[in-house]
Amino acid sequence: MTPIEKRKPRIESSAEREILPLSLLNDFLYCPRRAALKVVEGWREANVHTVLGDIAHEHADLPGYDVAKGVTLLRALPVWSERLGLSGKCDVVERHADGALVPVEYKKGKRRTFENDNAQLCAQALCLEEMLGVPIPGGAVFHAASKRRREVEFTAELRALTVNAAAELHKLLDSQHVPAAVFKPACEECSLYEICLPKVTEHPDRIERAAGGLFRAAK
Repeated sequence: MTPIEKRKPRIESSAEREILPLSLLNDFLYCPRRAALKVVEGWREANVHTVLGDIAHEHADLPGYDVAKGVTLLRALPVWSERLGLSGKCDVVERHADGALVPVEYKKGKRRTFENDNAQLCAQALCLEEMLGVPIPGGAVFHAASKRRREVEFTAELRALTVNAAAELHKLLDSQHVPAAVFKPACEECSLYEICLPKVTEHPDRIERAAGGLFRAAK
């Protein structure tokens, strides 16, 4: 048994299970309703934050490689995991002279720590470990706004969080249920804010009043 097999949590795999985009893991941990609106109802919207995110990824999204100071930078590397039921791509994977692999995720904002970003990065590492059979102890998040790099250790706790989130994401898809809205300040930065309408939909009485208002306006 390899060191990877000893420490990684396991979930049931199924040949019939749909392979979901790895980025949905970030959405799910940010807000389960956001993930459900995307994966269950198929909503996609853009706002200033998604556009800035696209700009931050502009170079990393071009497949290919560079070599800098003895480190090979593999860009837009496709990854997948049958165990997690996820697939996607790594913005950059650094391949060092000793063979070590370090996934690097690009984010638009300033250097801040977010659990959902760490889990997305960890999921990339779990995919690489499954594909290549090599241990990946850590990665990094590069924050475009501040041009700063934040190192992330793939601890047992982070690995368990990532595996469990992947399992819950598949349960969400299987249930076809969209969770109720819970408004919080971060909602207003979400690209699905105008679709979700959390200030209205988190209160059933407000939904009824809004629907009544629409009905009266239609008359």
